[in-house]
Amino acid sequence: MPDLLTTSALAVLVVSFGVGIVVGLTGMGGGALMTPALIFLGVNPTAAVANDLVSASVTKSVGAGVHWKHGSPNLRLAGLLIVGSVPFAFAGAFIIDHIGAAADQEEFVKHAIGVALLFTAATYTLRMYLQLRLVTSGNEAPSEEIRIKPIPTLLVGMIGGLLVGLTSVGSGSLIMVALLLLYPTLSAVKLVGTDLVQAVPLVLAAAIGHVIVSGVDWEVLIPLIVGGIPGTFLGARMAHWVSQSVIRRGIVIVLSLTGLKLLGLSPEATGLIGAGLLLLGPLAWGFVRQTRGLPAFDNNSGAWRVNGDRTKSG
Repeated sequence: MPDLLTTSALAVLVVSFGVGIVVGLTGMGGGALMTPALIFLGVNPTAAVANDLVSASVTKSVGAGVHWKHGSPNLRLAGLLIVGSVPFAFAGAFIIDHIGAAADQEEFVKHAIGVALLFTAATYTLRMYLQLRLVTSGNEAPSEEIRIKPIPTLLVGMIGGLLVGLTSVGSGSLIMVALLLLYPTLSAVKLVGTDLVQAVPLVLAAAIGHVIVSGVDWEVLIPLIVGGIPGTFLGARMAHWVSQSVIRRGIVIVLSLTGLKLLGLSPEATGLIGAGLLLLGPLAWGFVRQTRGLPAFDNNSGAWRVNGDRTKSG
């Protein structure tokens, strides 16, 4: 049994708890936050991906079980995504293993995560805009059954699965945005439920591939799970009185700067870009809100309605 009472294990537990709170608050994918955090804590990039995937396969199963019980997922849509994503997710670890020497693999994974984080930040921004557009288009969740598009859905699964298998980023962010684009009339509760159900076998397949290739580090994995589960629970309990809009915009900035840092941008340039995003980002988002007929900085006006309940988004 590994020694879990170390400073590094405690650091992983604390960070995992914090990331869990953010995931519970916003529903944003934990892999986009946890994997780079592990790297900055000194964990090998390939080990960070492997352990985060194994941890996510546990935590996502809990959320998917809740949505399955309440009958919210679109099972046919989730099935197509699973068929497309699982083989590519499983292959991710084997692709990394054939890159070359260990140092080359670490460099490849760092750059792949950097690109994935920038892509994720862009898709989160797009997701917020799409939700804002739904708010100003009537704010009602449609009740009619959607028409499934098999080929585009399979392609989304394949691309998302490969990205998750390589970086652990994307199962709860990129695929959800793609679903919003493909199925704009899919209600919020079915969107989240479908994404969670398809994410379980996706993440599990990616985790199995990484365990076969490189195994897991128990001194990293156990603090991840022990810190992540209560953090997610606490975040979910806080979600009713914390503005998700402000947090999501802040996370977009964090993801962008983290991605740039992993891609090798200098600290000075990263700092300048961060200052620009902090100063100009709220102004730009306020302008977008005004173009949709909403107050520029009223964080509580944007919501979509699902079965009579209101959920913050804008």
